[in-house]
Amino acid sequence: MPDWIHIVIRAFSTLVILFALTRVLGKKQISQLTFFEYVIGITLGDLAGAISTDVETNYSHGIIAILVWCIVPFGLELLAMKSKTLRNLIEGKGRVVIKDGKVLEDNLKKERYTGDELMEQLRTKNIFRVADVEFAMLEPSGDLSVLLKSDLQPLTPKHLDMKLPIEKPTHAVILDGVIQLEPLAAAGKSKGWLMTELNKMGIPVENVFLAQVDTHGDLTVDLFDDNVQVPEPTQRPMLLATLKKCEADLELFAMTTKDTEAKLMYEASSARLTEVIQSVKVLLKA
Repeated sequence: MPDWIHIVIRAFSTLVILFALTRVLGKKQISQLTFFEYVIGITLGDLAGAISTDVETNYSHGIIAILVWCIVPFGLELLAMKSKTLRNLIEGKGRVVIKDGKVLEDNLKKERYTGDELMEQLRTKNIFRVADVEFAMLEPSGDLSVLLKSDLQPLTPKHLDMKLPIEKPTHAVILDGVIQLEPLAAAGKSKGWLMTELNKMGIPVENVFLAQVDTHGDLTVDLFDDNVQVPEPTQRPMLLATLKKCEADLELFAMTTKDTEAKLMYEASSARLTEVIQSVKVLLKA
């Protein structure tokens, strides 16, 4: 057998084995690479390259080495799930580098981390003053977790005592011009509803690259033809405008009527409608 065919067979079989073993090791290998996993990845790559191209080596011995380098880390990972001591030994521990707006230089030295590297990490998070940081920790993965001081944290609806609707996943109900029935059902919509909404916009299904149903049940579409302007959903803003008009009408009736009983009724209804509008205003804003 020619050497090139031998190399193709060895490389392909090695690729299949590595792929299977990587799936067993889990997604953590590519999402949060620790130093230990980094060493394993380099070694596995070197072993795979060596047994794939060196036709004089024993292929089975190379596979055994790869299995050892996968089984041992996998076993250690299972043990580390039950032992914090072992987990700290293998994955390392995070270290606080900023506290109360002050850099802990001793901890930086222990991590062999320079001030320039710390400032670079802070700048990637749009933080330019160390004094703005309440707490910062260097994670075992090398990422810097930062907590800003309370008065510098972003304002949230909770600070304003605003109640927002629970956000649900957005469902892609059309993809590449094809209706996706499963996401459509998950969004609580039917195919008939979808076709009706598209007809309102004057858009054929075939011209839709992507259509999504959001938390509020609104349909947004992206077309293959980028020159066509797609109308924005108007149901919720129109409903809010209608409620405000009713509120204004009730106030007008209360001011113009001469009947005392009717005046009190209109004022009470207007006040009740105002409360309703305030409670649903966040939901109905586009």
